[in-house]
Amino acid sequence: MADTVPPRKKSSARFIDIAAQAQVSIATVNRVLNDSGSVSRATREKVVRAAQQLAVPRLMPEVHRALTRIDVVLARSQTPFFQRMELALTRFVQLLDRRIVVHRHSFAPGDDERTADFIRRPPHPRHGLLLAVHDTPVLRAAVQQVSQKGVPVVTLMSDISDPSGSQNALRLHYVGIDNLHAGRTAGHFMGRLAATKKSTGGRLLVLTNDLHFRAHRDRTAGFLDVLQEKFPALTCLPVTPCYDDTDQVFQAVDAALKQGSLAGIYHSGAGSAGIHQALQRHGCLGQVVWIGHELSDEHRRWLKLGVMDLVIDQDPDGQVMSGMQHLLFENKWLDQKPPGGPNEFRLFCAENLPSQPYLPRSGLLLNK
Repeated sequence: MADTVPPRKKSSARFIDIAAQAQVSIATVNRVLNDSGSVSRATREKVVRAAQQLAVPRLMPEVHRALTRIDVVLARSQTPFFQRMELALTRFVQLLDRRIVVHRHSFAPGDDERTADFIRRPPHPRHGLLLAVHDTPVLRAAVQQVSQKGVPVVTLMSDISDPSGSQNALRLHYVGIDNLHAGRTAGHFMGRLAATKKSTGGRLLVLTNDLHFRAHRDRTAGFLDVLQEKFPALTCLPVTPCYDDTDQVFQAVDAALKQGSLAGIYHSGAGSAGIHQALQRHGCLGQVVWIGHELSDEHRRWLKLGVMDLVIDQDPDGQVMSGMQHLLFENKWLDQKPPGGPNEFRLFCAENLPSQPYLPRSGLLLNK
């Protein structure tokens, strides 16, 4: 009698079986189980559930950890702050899982229509949006439209306003300093220091960046409020937007000094080399109270030399980390929710300057 062939042991379920069970294509099953492509969360759940029901002997991918795409939208700027933010973003992205893809986009300041169009219509599926943009009606509407579709939006550096008062309708979270209180802090120190400059008549010059950024509106408003409340003897010249442009900053300071002495200058933006040039031209370096923002390498040098008095730094590295953490938590990459509330700002004067440069490259140049 011929030997009988033992029955073949049934093999584990194949991709074709899983595909039939989940009612998807074999290619989709391959992408999900091998974590090698973009598949919606709902489809991933169906495939993993089907594989589990068929007792597939393999380690299943985590359902909630599909390919995650995050868009970062920043104003196109060469200021030290934005350069530092780009470096912070680069460093943070290097730490991320390969399934988290961060796309960086920059738009010319003032190109609100093009920025809003990109916010509404991204070129790829989007799972989070981190942005620092103008606070204008067209951009507020675009952000609100995206938020209502379920995409988490985090504002960076400068928040956007909601006329209804319900910020959650516009965005998930704001990461950045409390700019109103930063301005009030500048006003407090300006009032205390400028009071000693009696021979100047108490004239103050306030310079700022584009006031379409809510951050700069809040800073200047806080500064002026404190002066009105606590130091009414000091007189502020009209707030002058200089758009982070060194030449415009120089012209504003030069024109003010031609009209008479200044007790102090508060600048909420960049382009500070124009202040230094104008003060030097009029022979009053170190004689005018000067308060600015961001501990750039030039600000650090001027603080050390005694021609600048105080810098309010908003820690761009901390803002990038906080913003990304909020978006990763919303996409279930983090188990613990990041802290709420604004980021803390830091105050620097000549006596507490850090040893590390603000920007690595410029720091090397300065050390030469």
